[in-house]
Amino acid sequence: MSEPEPDHHEHPAHPPADRSSVVSRFDLVIFDCDGVLVDSERLAVRTEREILATLGWTMTESEIVERFVGRTAEYMHHEIEQHLGRSIDWDAEFEVRYRHVFESELVPVPGVVAALDQITLPACVASSGSQDRMRMTLGLTGLYERFAGRIFSADEVEHGKPAPDIFLYAAEQMGAASNRCAVIEDSVSGVNAGLAADMAVFAFAGGVTNTSQLSIGQAVVFDDMRVLPELLGL
Repeated sequence: MSEPEPDHHEHPAHPPADRSSVVSRFDLVIFDCDGVLVDSERLAVRTEREILATLGWTMTESEIVERFVGRTAEYMHHEIEQHLGRSIDWDAEFEVRYRHVFESELVPVPGVVAALDQITLPACVASSGSQDRMRMTLGLTGLYERFAGRIFSADEVEHGKPAPDIFLYAAEQMGAASNRCAVIEDSVSGVNAGLAADMAVFAFAGGVTNTSQLSIGQAVVFDDMRVLPELLGL
């Protein structure tokens, strides 16, 4: 009996299959911190709305997300002072409030711990946040030791997101070529930075920035951290 003709329609081309063929070559996974590893963005945005209202700048949470999420504290500080027309005491007005809220409410992003347990590729953190902030937030959520020694801040490079500097720096420090890196981001600035770095970007839409906002270029958008290992071909 002759062999049956191969079924050329058995595995139709679709995005997950295409992704697997690409991401199997990744040498490094670069995680943003806030909103990707720690569920801090919701808390920070709520807190910033409250603080800014007391300072005289009424903004909605959506406006804060669009304007500040993914950017450095220095950028936010400058924008606020420019708008208010006066200097502010950043530590007294903001950092004390952040710490209080984080210490009482901060948790890992849902599903990320299980995802990290399955991700066997080398991984690091590259964030717009300061080293002190990441030490606090990752420490409070029990994630710091997973990345200790492999945590990079935008404070260490010339330009913050959406410039690619922090991701290129992280890849260099980890000994990986940029086109063999996967970036996990949750902000428009971060997605643009990853794409500008010539890296594959996986945009998490399960936080404060939605799918339509994160659908930029070739970024793969997802909203459940539990599927990340599969997206990475693991």
